[in-house]
Amino acid sequence: MRRCTAGLLRLYVAVMCVWLLAPIVIVIILAFSGDGYLRFPPGSLSLQWFGRFFGDPQWQRALLSSLIIGVIACIVSTTIGFFAAYAFLRVEFCGKKLLLSAMLTPIIVPSIITAIAMYYLAGKLGLIGNFLWLGLCHAVIAMPIVLLILLSALHAVDPNLERAALGLGSSRVRVFFRVVLPIALPGVLSAALFAFLASFDELLISLFLAGVRAQTLPVRIWNSLNLQVEPTIAAVSAFLIAVTSVILVIDVILRHRRGQRRLRA
Repeated sequence: MRRCTAGLLRLYVAVMCVWLLAPIVIVIILAFSGDGYLRFPPGSLSLQWFGRFFGDPQWQRALLSSLIIGVIACIVSTTIGFFAAYAFLRVEFCGKKLLLSAMLTPIIVPSIITAIAMYYLAGKLGLIGNFLWLGLCHAVIAMPIVLLILLSALHAVDPNLERAALGLGSSRVRVFFRVVLPIALPGVLSAALFAFLASFDELLISLFLAGVRAQTLPVRIWNSLNLQVEPTIAAVSAFLIAVTSVILVIDVILRHRRGQRRLRA
C-alpha cells in the first residue's frame, strides 16, 4: 500500500513538473525557429531572432533601461533591507513588529493597487519616465524579499562575536564592517540578486511609470504583443529565462557556501 502511494505521488509530481515546464520549453524552442512567424514545432532552426533582438536599437534601449532600473532597485533595497534586518534583530524599540509588517506589506497588497498609487504620485511630481523614480518604486516591491533573506542570513551572525570585538576595543562601525558584514555576505549577495531579478521581471509598475523614455524589457514585450506577435518576442523571453536561471544557479551556490560556513562555525 505504501509503495503504491509513493509511486502515485512520484507520478503526480512528475506530471506537474512537466505541466509547469512545458510552456518554458516551448518558448525556448520557438526562440530558435527559422520560420518567419511563430509556429510549433518550427520548420527549421536558426539564430536569426536572437540576432534581431541584439541588433535592434529599440530592444537594446529597453534592455539597457531594465538593467539601469534593476541596479538602482538592487542597491537601494539591499542597503535599506540590510540595515533594517540588522536593527530588527539587534535593537529593541517600540513598534518594531508594526514596522516589520509595514515593510512586508508589498507582498500582501496586489501589485496593481501599488502601481496605481505610485502612478498618481509620480504624475503629481512629474516623475513619469524617470529612471531613479522607477528604480525606487521597484525597490519597494523587492524590499520584502530582501528583508526576509537578510533576516535569515543575519541569524547566522553570533552576537557573542560582536560583543567580543567590542570588548577588545573595536568601534561599532568597525565591528559592523569587519565582523557582521563578512559573515552575512553570502546572504547579502543572494538578496541583491533576487532584488535585481524582481525589478528585471516587473511589468505592472513599469507599465504605469515607464512612459516613452524608460521603457523596460517587459513593457517592450507587452507593447509588441499588442501590436504584432513577432518571433523576436520568443527570443527575448528565452533571454529572460536564461537570466533568471543564471541568477537562481548563483543563489544556489551562495546558499551552499553559507551552509558550509554555518557548519564550520
